[in-house]
Amino acid sequence: MINRVTWDRLEAVIADYRATVEGHPEALAQIARAELAESVQQSNAIENSTLTLDDTERILAGLMPAARRDLREVYEAKNLAAVTESLMTDREPFSVDLILRWHSMLLAGIRDDVAGRFRHADEWVRVGAHLGANPAFVADLVADAVTRFHDDASMAPLERIAWFHCEFEVIHPFVDGNGRIGRMLINKQLQVIGLPPVIVRARNRRVDYYSLLAQYAKSSSHDGMTRLLALLVLESLHKRIALISSRRVIPLADWARAAGISGAAAANKAKRQTIPAFRMRDRWMVAEDYR
Repeated sequence: MINRVTWDRLEAVIADYRATVEGHPEALAQIARAELAESVQQSNAIENSTLTLDDTERILAGLMPAARRDLREVYEAKNLAAVTESLMTDREPFSVDLILRWHSMLLAGIRDDVAGRFRHADEWVRVGAHLGANPAFVADLVADAVTRFHDDASMAPLERIAWFHCEFEVIHPFVDGNGRIGRMLINKQLQVIGLPPVIVRARNRRVDYYSLLAQYAKSSSHDGMTRLLALLVLESLHKRIALISSRRVIPLADWARAAGISGAAAANKAKRQTIPAFRMRDRWMVAEDYR
């Protein structure tokens, strides 16, 4: 569980966010579009894509990467961007049909034989020592998870999102594309409760992300994922509040020097979200006027 202090801080920042962004729908739309390439690049990097952010930006601009890259990675970037655009422009309810439609978009031209459908027959998958659910039951398991997400009032909304992500990844319902679709669904579910999208980062993913999925697979505890999601939501909220309400944002290192604290101490505060710092192009930033 998240401690009461963190919940209280999150609730306060959500209230500040809602007051700040009221009347600024275009600002929110442009911020989301500005971070599209970074969101795509980071999610693909978690799955071991070699594309850099510059590569991804070039691909989404209709160009080819400056260096030679695997053509599949180019398609992965384009397709994941298309799914992300769908999230930003459509307001389709969260459902099994949405999951399958997004998966079809994600794997179009890459694995058309498995795109837009769950595993079945003898399509078993394994990630390290973890074996995905029996393919004979995958469709029912996903449907049950979606129903529980909608109906289970015993968990706070953020807890339900964290639980669903863990359950979805443990089921591993697709032959390919499970992680990227799972992370897109986090943002869909956040959208439903009026919160902005988050970016799960590739750096330190084995400790900061994969270990939390492994924890759920072993113990059914989604506490670690809930804590991660709370930090990511705080960061996303802080980013939007700063960009909309501050004169400019500056690198966290510059703020730390002016505040007379070490860069390492500032970075630690940023990671714990005890200061309103956020990442842009994978670099910690903060509002210039933050004191």
